[in-house]
Amino acid sequence: MKVVITGGGGFLGGQLARSLADRGELTGPFGGPEPIDELLLFDARFGDESMAFARSVNSASNGATDGPRVVLLEGDVGERDVVLSAIDRDDVAVFHLASMVSGECEVHFDEALRVNLDGGRHLLEALRAKQGTPRVVFASSVACYGGEAMPDQVSDLVKFTPQTTYGMTKAIGELMINDYTRKGFLDGRSVRLPTVIIRPGKPNAAASSWASGMFREPLAGETCHLPVHRDQLHPVIGYRDVVSSFIALHEASPDLLGDDRGFVLPSHRVTVSECLSILEGVASALEIDLGIVIDEPDPVIQSIVDSWPTATDGSRARRAGCPDPSPIDRIIRDYLEDFSTKPNAS
Repeated sequence: MKVVITGGGGFLGGQLARSLADRGELTGPFGGPEPIDELLLFDARFGDESMAFARSVNSASNGATDGPRVVLLEGDVGERDVVLSAIDRDDVAVFHLASMVSGECEVHFDEALRVNLDGGRHLLEALRAKQGTPRVVFASSVACYGGEAMPDQVSDLVKFTPQTTYGMTKAIGELMINDYTRKGFLDGRSVRLPTVIIRPGKPNAAASSWASGMFREPLAGETCHLPVHRDQLHPVIGYRDVVSSFIALHEASPDLLGDDRGFVLPSHRVTVSECLSILEGVASALEIDLGIVIDEPDPVIQSIVDSWPTATDGSRARRAGCPDPSPIDRIIRDYLEDFSTKPNAS
């Protein structure tokens, strides 16, 4: 079967691609396990890491009959014809991660609608035209929640009242997934993500970028400029657990999921101060000299973060096979193992 990962050039898309290449098979659109023979990563652009990954997998499977072939497709998910070219087989599964992020969506409203809404609909329509019942996993967000009536802890039963354009597009995406599934066009599952840590590389335009930066920059011996207050409560989850949850929900039996295909993941409810304390403990144990954290309040970022929930009830996701969140110190060590070959050791 063919597996398509939109946003495959991004951090989570790349981690998911590696896990799927190692796994080698998924449940196909006709209900049984099928080997993955093609892994298509679809993104607007690819960096050196994505290209190196494709070369390594293709080289390892060259001449073999049971290994996936990795294909990189550069294109715009908002362009219908490009999306249709990616969904060119009946035996297909899709992980839809491509999206403009929160800060970008607030600044570029029309582009957010084109990419996040039109792109999602192009994808669902392409799958609708296929035989069988292809499975699609949609990366949603806790930004779907919001408003004055939002409780501190949100579950799958809490009403969506998003207070950002990004959250609005994710909420609509979830509704489309539910309705296309109800009509039997496809078999969809939405994974409502808390803030994912620790993302490598440079800060991005996401309003939650600081949640990775407060670990990443100090671990590299660099200064972190913190835009939110230190008693800010936030729901966080490690990237390895997110990838495991994407796959677990893809593999979950439709009978187990019911008619609501949206699942908020379990997470840790922690303050910035608590995270920094845990970071200091890990750094001390590993003899890493940390960079400093400087408070630089940003009222725009703070207002967006204030509109989000501070905790998640992921009990439905757990019952569907998603893991409990790894401890914060384990997430830090995983990040160092995966992305920091030369920590700033003393």
